[in-house]
Amino acid sequence: MYKNWKIVHITNGLPRANIIKTRLESEGIDVQLVYEAISEIFGLTANGLGEVKILVKEKDFNIAKKILNNKSNLNL
Repeated sequence: MYKNWKIVHITNGLPRANIIKTRLESEGIDVQLVYEAISEIFGLTANGLGEVKILVKEKDFNIAKKILNNKSNLNL
């Protein structure tokens, strides 16, 4: 389904995932968020529910990882 995409980060909750997504997209990196719909509906963040996988294209993985490793870029 996500051929040529790699998980660059896993976080809890859509708000945090969307911050990361927006930051990466501001650098021209395509981002996909993968999560269970129930976590969005009920806002659950326990036992893996609420887990959001942040995927980027393989070609962008290294630069995305550098951006995420510099936490001052994220304002979390």
